[in-house]
Formats: sequence, C-alpha cells, structure tokens
Amino acid sequence: MPFDINLSITGLQEAQRANLRAIASLRPGGMISRAVRDMTAAAHQHAVANTPWDTGSLRAVQRMEVNGLRGRVYLGGGKNPRSKTPPAEYGTYLHEQGMIPGLRGGVRAFYAYTEQKEGERILRTGAAQILQEWGRV
Repeated sequence: MPFDINLSITGLQEAQRANLRAIASLRPGGMISRAVRDMTAAAHQHAVANTPWDTGSLRAVQRMEVNGLRGRVYLGGGKNPRSKTPPAEYGTYLHEQGMIPGLRGGVRAFYAYTEQKEGERILRTGAAQILQEWGRV
C-alpha cells in the first residue's frame, strides 16, 4: 500500500533553537531555577512576616531551601529562649489550630495564609520573570 510522505523543514532551525532554550532553562542555574529561587524567597519572606510572634523564635527558625526546580519553606531547628520548646513543635501546633474554622484561624495558619494571600502573586511574578528572560535568550 503506497503512501505519500510530504515533509517540510521550514522553521526547523527556529524549532531547534527554541528546543535548546527550553533545555538550557531547565539546567541548574537556568532561568527556571532562578525563578524558583526567587519565588521561594518571596514565599519565605511573606511566611516570616505572617508568622505570629511573642519572642520571635518561631519567625527566626523559618528556613527556605531550593533544590533544582523545587523550593520549600519550613520550620528549622532551635529552641525558644523562654519556654525551651522547639519552635517547630509549637509552630506546627499553632498552624494546625489556625486551620480549624472558628478557632482563631487566619494568620495563625501562617503558611496557608501566605499561600492564600500571596501565592498567586508570587506565581505570576515568577512566570513573568521566566517569560522576560526567555525573550532575552
């Protein structure tokens, strides 16, 4: 059964260049890595600002980590100087209590609050950064 193959190489070089840009953007230190780093830093900054404080220990143990194309904000180690309790322990409890409707809620769930109030803006800023850098490549 004969068949007709009609191939065209029009635009092949442009497609190859676009493919190379996409591969480069995924490399460590590439444009997407930088955007992930910047979005993680923004989330960390807002989470710290949204964390309730008495001694400041809970804010002080906030950490950020970027590993390739993944960023995270979390509670690190340390102890509250007054209570000697690890802030990560009571911070987790405080956050969970903030998630219960009608029980102090809102900002006490500092990670959820940050995601709710700033998440979309952080993502849009990161996407704009990638698109802007993409145009320069």
